Amino acid sequence: MTLVPRISVVGLGYVGLPLAIALARHFPVIGYDINIDRIAALRSGTDRTREISAATLRESTIRFTADDADITGSDVFIVTVPTPVTEDNQPDLGAVLSACKIVGKRLRKGGIVVFESTVYPGVTEDICGPALQAASELVQGRDFFLGYSPERINPGDREHTVERITKVIAGETPQVIEVLRKVYGAVTNGNVFVAKSIMTAEAAKVIENAQRDINIAFINEVTMIFQKLGLSAHDVLDAAGTKWNFLRFTPGLVGGHCIGVDPFYLAYRALEAGHHPEIILAGRRINDAMGAFVARRVHEQIQSPARLLVLGLTFKENVPDIRNSKVVDIVHELCRLGHEVIVHDPMADPDECHKHYGITLSDRLEEVGSFDAVIGAVAHEAYASFTAPTFSRLVKTGGLVADVKGMWRHVALPEGIRRWEL
Repeated sequence: MTLVPRISVVGLGYVGLPLAIALARHFPVIGYDINIDRIAALRSGTDRTREISAATLRESTIRFTADDADITGSDVFIVTVPTPVTEDNQPDLGAVLSACKIVGKRLRKGGIVVFESTVYPGVTEDICGPALQAASELVQGRDFFLGYSPERINPGDREHTVERITKVIAGETPQVIEVLRKVYGAVTNGNVFVAKSIMTAEAAKVIENAQRDINIAFINEVTMIFQKLGLSAHDVLDAAGTKWNFLRFTPGLVGGHCIGVDPFYLAYRALEAGHHPEIILAGRRINDAMGAFVARRVHEQIQSPARLLVLGLTFKENVPDIRNSKVVDIVHELCRLGHEVIVHDPMADPDECHKHYGITLSDRLEEVGSFDAVIGAVAHEAYASFTAPTFSRLVKTGGLVADVKGMWRHVALPEGIRRWEL
C-alpha cells in the first residue's frame, strides 16, 4: 500500500458524500456512484441532499465518477450504499452485493474494503467477503482484507458531522486496523474506537438505532394512552423531564432509512440464531402504526368530509429525504377516511414524491387557500416559524390546528381555531 492511501468511496448519498469530502482534505479520493445524474450534479456543484454546500464541492479535490474503471487499484474502498428492507421487512442486501461486484472487479492485491452500510452481524465477513472474492478471483484474508466502520451520519445535523464524532473501526488484521486508524483518524482528529471484531462493530451499529426506536415506541405507546385520558404527552414529558435521569424522547413518526429500518436487520439475525426478538418487533409495530393513529385522532375532531392541509412529507425536519416517510401513512389514512388532502413540503422533490408515493405536492403555500384543519407533520423551519396571522389565513373559523411535532405549542392561536397535539 502506498504511503498516502488512495481511497474510493462507493455510494455518494447522505453518508458517502460527506465522508468522501472530509477524506479528500487529507487523501486522494475518488467518489463513485452508479447514478450518472448524481455525478453530473455533484460536478456542477449541486448536492440534492443539501448536506454539502456548492462552495465546499467546488473547493474539494475529490474526483467524482460514474465509471467504475476509475476506482481500479485504490488502496482502500469504502462502501456506503443503502441497506433497506423489502416489503415484508426482510433485509435487502441488493445494493451491497452490487457494490461488491463492482469493487471486486477493480480490487488489487493488498486492497482493503471497508463497509459502512448498516447490516446485521456477520454480513461483512460471511456475505460480502465471499462476494468480493468471487468477483475479484482473489483470496480474502490473503490478497485483500475487510474492515467495518459503522456510519453515524444524522441528515440535517450540523453539529454531529463526521469530523466531530467518535468513529468505530474494525478490521480482520492488526495491519488493517492501523490503516483504518490512520484514514478515519485524519478526519476525526484521532477520535476512533477500535471494536473487538468486525461482527462487534456491526452489532454496535444495529443496536444504536434499535435502542432509539424502542425508546420512541415507549413514548408513542404512552402517548396513545394519554390521548384516551385527555392529556398531552408533551405536557407530561415537561413534568417528567425535570427528573435528573429521565430520558427525554418525544412522540411522533419514526421513518427514514435508519431508525425505521435497522431494527428489522437485528430481528432477522436474531431469528436466524433461534431467538424471537419480542421487544424489538413490538417497538417496530407501535412506531409503524403511529401515522394511522394520528390520522384517526384528527378525523375524530373534524367533520367529514373535510379539506385538510398536511405540512411536510420528508422523514424529518429540514432535510429533503422522503425515504420511508411515515407522513405518507397519515395522508393515505385521511384519504381513506374520505377527506380531501393537500400536501405541502418546501424541502421535498415533487417528482420523487409523485413517483414513490403518488402524492402531488402543492407548489406555493400562500396560494392554497383555507382549510378545515392544518396538520403540522414535519417541523421544517419554515413551518415552526408560523404565527397567529399565518393560521388565520390557513385555517377556517372553527377549524383545527393539529400539531404532531409540538412545534406550535406556545403559539397563541386566533380565536375560533381549535388546537390538538399529541
